[in-house]
Amino acid sequence: MDDLLLDPLDVQLLTLLQRDSHATNQVVGDRLNLSASQVSRRIQRLEGLGVIRAYVALLDPAALSLEVRSFTYVTLARHGGEEGQAFERAIGEFPEVLDCYSIAGEADYLLQIVAASLNVLSDSVLRRLTRLPGVVNVRTSIVLNRIKASTELPLDHIGAAGPQRRVRLVQRAG
Repeated sequence: MDDLLLDPLDVQLLTLLQRDSHATNQVVGDRLNLSASQVSRRIQRLEGLGVIRAYVALLDPAALSLEVRSFTYVTLARHGGEEGQAFERAIGEFPEVLDCYSIAGEADYLLQIVAASLNVLSDSVLRRLTRLPGVVNVRTSIVLNRIKASTELPLDHIGAAGPQRRVRLVQRAG
């Protein structure tokens, strides 16, 4: 693990990019009182360090007729070893699964799933899910209303310790 020094401009830059990654370096620079080339160098550095992983377009599921969202808890007969690895590989083949987390507690995994309808969720997703080897229990909660959703990470803790703060970076495998 490496220590990463982020200064207040890095934190402000990351905040602005989280809100609008489509903003030009000139626009970001104007907000930060930096030149476009300085913004570009900072962005390249943060990309190189893996702080900025990707740039994406956030699509509206309802506009694309994905009207149903669920959170599904999955329990395996045995979480570790080959059974868990096989489940994790298989879940990668489910385009409806937006997120899959390995969790501690009553279940082994928590999935966020989107589907066009309750029938699609039940028939094509949950039925396939329950047939995966090792799956012994699936519990699903259907989202009624989305109260808050954000892709922005809170960054206030970084700027709280003075002009620079050491942030631990976890090196991710390939």
